[in-house]
Amino acid sequence: MVEVIGVRFKKAGKIYYFDPSGHDIVIDSYVIVETIRGIEFGKVVIASKQVDEEDVVLPLKKVIRIADEKDKLTVAENQERAGEAFQTCSEKIIEHNLDMNLVDVEYTFDRNKIIFYFTADGRVDFRNLVKDLAALFKTRIELRQIGVRDEAKMLGGIGPCGRMLCCSTFLGDFEPVSIKMAKDQNLSLNPAKISGLCGRLMCCLKYENDDYETAKRVLPDLGETINTPFGDGKVVGLNILERVIHIEIPEKERVIEYTLDELIEEGIITAQATE
Repeated sequence: MVEVIGVRFKKAGKIYYFDPSGHDIVIDSYVIVETIRGIEFGKVVIASKQVDEEDVVLPLKKVIRIADEKDKLTVAENQERAGEAFQTCSEKIIEHNLDMNLVDVEYTFDRNKIIFYFTADGRVDFRNLVKDLAALFKTRIELRQIGVRDEAKMLGGIGPCGRMLCCSTFLGDFEPVSIKMAKDQNLSLNPAKISGLCGRLMCCLKYENDDYETAKRVLPDLGETINTPFGDGKVVGLNILERVIHIEIPEKERVIEYTLDELIEEGIITAQATE
């Protein structure tokens, strides 16, 4: 077992584990840590705890110190400088006539590097742009091409549901989303209705997917013939989340509504079939 704390460097960003290194660190405090990008400022989102060594990548980087007010002022100054760098880089992109869209600019805490995030339809030859930026800012320059989902996460916005985007508020990582999830949930396959601001399938299609997959295993299929006390019937409707089945009985010229529990109690479906 190893002692770790969880740190985020951006809102709704990925959580990284660090060795608290003997510091008494509480949740929602800020720390200065060493990362592969250099010295960084992050927020503690998981308090000190013990985890199995298999669950973390060893060796863990150690917390350098707990951040103070001076460190917070440095972060604010870096953000202000990043805004100026954004404007400068945008002008240089136009000057070099590059087919790319600048999304965000970020200084590392120690100002040893400036990272420019951009989107583009294909590969972009930005070598001359990097030379110009390095000459202007006198520090290391990194241009990082990102996808449309990452762009939405950085910029934020309001989704079709009327709420702030999940990716920009609480989703640390993107999980794979497929059109099959929309089909399983009987949603319209109109791309305009199941796509988010990024143009990709909405992340929320994943939220209830496990429940739908479980339901598909335990409920009869549409069109399946089932023997009921009123005679043989055909499944004509399913309410998957509420586990309700509508069965049409031709002889009675009626549709009967059953819950899954009622089908099991009456022996129409065996309990083993639901496991």
